[in-house]
Amino acid sequence: MHYDAQNRTLPHNPFKALVAPRPIGWVSAMAKDGRLNLSPYSFFNGVADNPEMVAFSSFGRKDALAFAEEGGEFVCSLATHALKDGMNLSSAPLPRGESEFDFAGLETAPSRMVRPPRVAASPAALECKWLQTIPMVPLGGGEASYFLVIGQVVSIYIDDRFVTAEGRVDTGAMRPIMRGGYFDYFTVEPENRFEMRRPAGGGDAPRA
Repeated sequence: MHYDAQNRTLPHNPFKALVAPRPIGWVSAMAKDGRLNLSPYSFFNGVADNPEMVAFSSFGRKDALAFAEEGGEFVCSLATHALKDGMNLSSAPLPRGESEFDFAGLETAPSRMVRPPRVAASPAALECKWLQTIPMVPLGGGEASYFLVIGQVVSIYIDDRFVTAEGRVDTGAMRPIMRGGYFDYFTVEPENRFEMRRPAGGGDAPRA
């Protein structure tokens, strides 16, 4: 079949099920007055590696976006299977400035180079400086509903238990969760990992 994205020819939109599984950016941000926000974003990914940059897309100007701009910083903690319930609770639509950390029963841990804290129980976190917010204007123009927030990673926290003797991060052992379509989530499991090397010149050469 051919799904017509304009006329919605299926009862459930397949888009999120096909652009999946998606990593979850569990974003913490702090306003200038110290108010905290913690929100999971599945429209999230790494978008550059030299320097390292990440981006998340917000529907509307929610607290994570507003606080990241106001404070100039945000943190992306890794959402794992062990933290799935807390991650889900942190998506609740709380009043602006009310802490999702408190609501979800999650402890904070101080970051090293930015003001917003990370999720203490998360095995990894990316500390980011806000770079820019881009309104995502659709075909035909009009007001943007989504906003792309881009940050540069300035420090990375990794739980020592997940760093191998060779200096690699064992992502599978952390059991991160990823978002599918509808109400679906996926886990990354160590036994499902495999390696493939790119053809010569394909981009696997070591980089600084």
